Amino acid sequence: MSTPIEYIKANQEKFKQELFDFLRIPSVSADPDHKEDVHKAAEFVARQLEQIGMNNVSIEKTDGNPVVLGEYLEAGSDKPTVLIYGHYDVQPPDPLDEWVSAPFEPTIRDGKIYARGASDDKGQSYIHVKAIESFLKTGTELPVNVKFIIEGEEEIGSPSLAPFLLANKERLACDMVLVSDTAMFAKDTPSITYGLRGLMYLEVEVTGPNRDLHSGVYGGGVQNPVNALCEMISKLKDENGVIQVPGFYDKVRPLSEKEREAYASLPFDKEAYLKTLDIDEVYGEDGYSTLERVSGRPALDVNGIWGGYQGKGAKTVLPAKANAKISARLVPDQEPKEIYRLIEKYLHEIKPTGVRLKVSEHHGGHAVLVDLDFYGLKAAAAAFGEVYGKEVLFGREGGSIPIVAEFGKILDATTILMGFGLNSDAIHSPNEHFHLRDFERGMQTSARFFELLGDYVE
Repeated sequence: MSTPIEYIKANQEKFKQELFDFLRIPSVSADPDHKEDVHKAAEFVARQLEQIGMNNVSIEKTDGNPVVLGEYLEAGSDKPTVLIYGHYDVQPPDPLDEWVSAPFEPTIRDGKIYARGASDDKGQSYIHVKAIESFLKTGTELPVNVKFIIEGEEEIGSPSLAPFLLANKERLACDMVLVSDTAMFAKDTPSITYGLRGLMYLEVEVTGPNRDLHSGVYGGGVQNPVNALCEMISKLKDENGVIQVPGFYDKVRPLSEKEREAYASLPFDKEAYLKTLDIDEVYGEDGYSTLERVSGRPALDVNGIWGGYQGKGAKTVLPAKANAKISARLVPDQEPKEIYRLIEKYLHEIKPTGVRLKVSEHHGGHAVLVDLDFYGLKAAAAAFGEVYGKEVLFGREGGSIPIVAEFGKILDATTILMGFGLNSDAIHSPNEHFHLRDFERGMQTSARFFELLGDYVE
């Protein structure tokens, strides 16, 4: 009988084709037209968990998209229980004309799997399904207890998951949560994320006259909502990238000297960074490095802005309305709802005369920091080191996984962020991809983590 690692190596082609079937399902949670596809993706995950031998597999209803559960609790109550989290929903593929190959027809180029969801998060979450399979199909004793929770609303802020966790606390009780929805620092550089920024998302609507007006007849005499919105946005930050919203920084936890030293030790090639993004210079809050700015400090950005005529040719109108979507990335101790109230108040204070303003709150989430001395984190580092042959780097991630903070609050569980993707994977963008080699090494690392975890129990 083969070992879990041998089983994984022998079944690479099978696993790849299964992942391709998963990636072909356009499970876009933000688009109601894909509701049926979202349910198909949930059914796919449930079938996979049943086929590998998980117990009590179910598709659970929520107020939104379904949650898939499964468990294997044969190790005994004296062994750790790991709750494996992932999500089967994906971002919209737009703009479609920028994809080299169809977003929902997986294609391999240059050793990478190209498809929407390849890295975020179907490919990464599927890693753990196959790692558990490597134990159950080889008859190897799984030395820990395992539960799965795979949701379908992560890309829209997981609005239904926290209530589901509250209603199912006993069923989902665990010692830790394992999440693979983050990135390594660089290719062939095993990394563990110990911090995530939080999120606050809002939408602004500026309204002027009761209809679009002729800009020749009314221009100069009526406030233009697009101009007014741009004026307001220009006042959100100063020329040094410092956010101007009163009270925004009041609860920001400063980076310690130890943290700044750790940031300075991380690999960062500025020239490669600029070249990859095709930009001339980095930008951000004065007094901080790029890595500190994108993960250890808060940020405020306009994510979308629209208003007026946008068709071909010219149409001389003074638009009646302008809109923008704005997000803030938050650090520990910042409260999303409080930040929303501060920004809403500031926008009303700086609103030009002649227009009306409406601000609407969308989803948000708290920042997370994990104790580097947690035994599960040490086991994950050891597994990474064995498979990749390199010492693991630890760092903070600039993105947000809102539900991670809820795992701590509701389940009292520490989350291990074991990412296998790269920041260059183009997640949320055209031509998203996932390195095939990291899909393969990820399964081996996951299996080794489960083997080692018992040795690190405190």
